[in-house]
Amino acid sequence: MSAPAGRKRIHLAAHFPGVNSTTVWADPHSGSQIDFSSFEHLARTAERGLFDFFFLAEGLRLREHKGRIHDLDVVGRPESITVLTALAAVTERLGLAGTVNATFNEPYELARRLASLDHLSAGRAAWNVVTSSDAFTGENFRRGGFLDRADRYTRAAEFVATARELWDSWRPDGTPRPFAHHGPQFGIEGEFTVPRSPQGHPVVIQAGDSAEGREFAASTADVIFTRHSTLEAGREFYADVKGRLARYGREPGDLKIMPGVTYVLADTDAEARERAAEIRHQQVSPQNAILALEQIWGRDLSDHDPDGPLPDFDPDPEATVVQGRVRVADPVAVARKWRALSEAKGLSIRETVVESSGRQSFVGSPATVAAALEEFVAEDAADGFILVPHLTPGGLDDFVDRVVPLLQERGVFRTEYSGTTLREHLGLPAPVWKGGTP
Repeated sequence: MSAPAGRKRIHLAAHFPGVNSTTVWADPHSGSQIDFSSFEHLARTAERGLFDFFFLAEGLRLREHKGRIHDLDVVGRPESITVLTALAAVTERLGLAGTVNATFNEPYELARRLASLDHLSAGRAAWNVVTSSDAFTGENFRRGGFLDRADRYTRAAEFVATARELWDSWRPDGTPRPFAHHGPQFGIEGEFTVPRSPQGHPVVIQAGDSAEGREFAASTADVIFTRHSTLEAGREFYADVKGRLARYGREPGDLKIMPGVTYVLADTDAEARERAAEIRHQQVSPQNAILALEQIWGRDLSDHDPDGPLPDFDPDPEATVVQGRVRVADPVAVARKWRALSEAKGLSIRETVVESSGRQSFVGSPATVAAALEEFVAEDAADGFILVPHLTPGGLDDFVDRVVPLLQERGVFRTEYSGTTLREHLGLPAPVWKGGTP
């Protein structure tokens, strides 16, 4: 169904986390993050809720903390496109989005894999484009992390453009023609082995809040996965990114803005707030509180009591105890901000981390959460949301059972799939074939 006149339809997607501090690992309902049954459960739940797509995160190297595998990393996670290909066989309409790095892959091979997924899923494939300038991750690859941070989006932009040239190298009538691309990043030519896929091009997703990330999304992406915790911040981001589209000949509806959000539901708002506080303390265990502190201070703080005060000395800006994680831009400023908060409120290390780190985006009864989601979209702070449950794989169940029906009653969410492809779910235009003379 379409939304009533003057009311925008909400887009929803489900995130299956990987490297994160959101999942509550110790909860008795927390299941495996590597068994196929977990991926299948979350995907089937999302499809039952008529979501646009299932979003799978991925990292290319296990992070290390003081020389040991980071406690919050998932060890043994299967590769994203392999998992999504298997999910294509147990779902019918749900979009399937995989995170694949544009720094440590090559356009020809990745374009083949994504086009293959689009064929096998009958037009439901999506690619979340991520980049890396991390030499630690690069040690797993021949290039060894040589890419400067400033060049990440330069390579990514040419990577996506090259992949689209490959997807366009088959004519709409189903016949191939040779391709040739010669640019600063890639020089390839030959014939693409996979026919034009059901969507023409798989949907391209980009995650990033920086100025260069916003520009990359405006020029290239179909969906931008972002973060903003307040209505005001969301409206600023939305206006800024949508305002960049015209310079690339694009319309506002050509790019969907979908922040990643968390939620806590209960029968009443008060009960939800209590539950949210309990979940935050589960997410920030005493061990995780010290770990978070060490990431800021850049040194071993295992001798500190998580229920005691913060260190009275500043971090070493050049030191680190974590490999494979983006460094804090100004750790001294962050430490002083945390110390001021701790002193003002009399907070321990653990309480300061709980207070300072991310908290749930939407908390309340199902009716309260449904109204808040609609407000964000109606006020042009988002086009929809990528939901990040704190439990795997069953954390989405309550939302689908209790919030989705209310959104449907409000007339802002579909009651059935009207299309078969992910582009149709998202209301995105079909890509124009740019392969030259048919």
